[in-house]
Amino acid sequence: MPEKNKSYESVITDLSFEGNGICKVDGMTVFVPNTAVGDKIKLLIVKLLKSYAFGKLEEIIVPSEERTEPDCENFHKCGGCIFRHINYKSECKIKSDIVKNAFVRIGGIQTEFEEFLGCEQTERYRNKAQYPIAEINGKAVCGFYAPRSHRVIPLDDCKLQPQIFSEICADVLNYINERKISVYNEEKHNGFIRHLYIRQGFHSKEIMVCIVARKDISRELKALVKILTEKYTDIKSLILNINPDKTNVILGKKCITLAGNDFIIDTMRGKTIEISPLSFYQVNTSQAEKLYSIAEEYAQLNNVMCICDLYCGAGTIGLSMSDKVKKLIGIEIVPQAIENAKKNAAYNNADNTEFICAGAEAVSDALKKSSMSPEVIILDPPRKGCDRATIDAVVGAAPERIVMISCNPSTAARDCAEFEKLGYKVNKVRGVDMFPRTGHVETVVLLSKL
Repeated sequence: MPEKNKSYESVITDLSFEGNGICKVDGMTVFVPNTAVGDKIKLLIVKLLKSYAFGKLEEIIVPSEERTEPDCENFHKCGGCIFRHINYKSECKIKSDIVKNAFVRIGGIQTEFEEFLGCEQTERYRNKAQYPIAEINGKAVCGFYAPRSHRVIPLDDCKLQPQIFSEICADVLNYINERKISVYNEEKHNGFIRHLYIRQGFHSKEIMVCIVARKDISRELKALVKILTEKYTDIKSLILNINPDKTNVILGKKCITLAGNDFIIDTMRGKTIEISPLSFYQVNTSQAEKLYSIAEEYAQLNNVMCICDLYCGAGTIGLSMSDKVKKLIGIEIVPQAIENAKKNAAYNNADNTEFICAGAEAVSDALKKSSMSPEVIILDPPRKGCDRATIDAVVGAAPERIVMISCNPSTAARDCAEFEKLGYKVNKVRGVDMFPRTGHVETVVLLSKL
């Protein structure tokens, strides 16, 4: 057994999905951050549990060939990127293995794993950022949280976000500090400004700036609205979101439009999409277009079939396929997203669509109201995956195929194992890197009815 606060030498043999190196010390598995597969290291045991331990890197004795110099000074402080210290080819290999291991080990599923799809653009690819704002040494700052904490690491720039986001952040912070507008304090539940939330259309370049505050401070922001809209002509929507609750949830339910529209416009696979502050939209547009193309290929569409898009959000997935089918039915529990989906259908003259506000578990009741039964159901669940009611409802609808798009391979594997028990077979799985340099990976799965 290794001992706490004692140093050891070992070799990193694998990386976890959290980006920690994995090695053995006296037969025990030890997780060591900031290491790469192949590193020979000296480590200090800092936490010892029954079956595994955590170590701190003290020295790289022999560096791995996969290692690269991090190009961000905040890499070891910020909780955003976890793979910036290894080359991108190795990152894709790790993520591909994460997907395979989830299905084999968690789901007990043997299937075809198609070639992992890496991302051509590994920098500045995000179309959305949500920056927590905090007060440090009497000044408002914004950035991202340190790992496993709510301590804000101030950032002048983030290599995953468009450069213009950093410029807008700087102007907003200058305004807050000059006007001495109070910043929200999580512990005391006082102060006003909580988050700065920015979106940009990848194709349209339209920008939405959303300031999240504990109460209505429209009057205090009047001059800021003028500053931002005059300086940045691409800002088409400036919104104040009110979140009065003591919560970790970023956005509240009430939005006040301070300037421009209450939405921005972009295109996804040639379809016009309206994006509101509360609607889900994939953060990597160009890679999402490839992801949806894979989902369409798996769906095997034709112009006499009906498809059902569960967790449809603003309708982006279903609408990207709507001109290939006879009928599209979208189901989503968020009312604002359904309104967006209906508008998006109208923008694209997609009159073969129907969008229903309901939970995914209510798919059976929703489909009974429609004149058609779906041959294909497309599932894009949240990270926690599908609940039992949703799985039962999908199986009850008896589609020929299920196409699952998941941002969490572990819950996808768990849910697919349940589908296999209920008469469906996992035909193939493909991992897609939607979020380069971070620990997240997307998965597309095709299941067919036996």
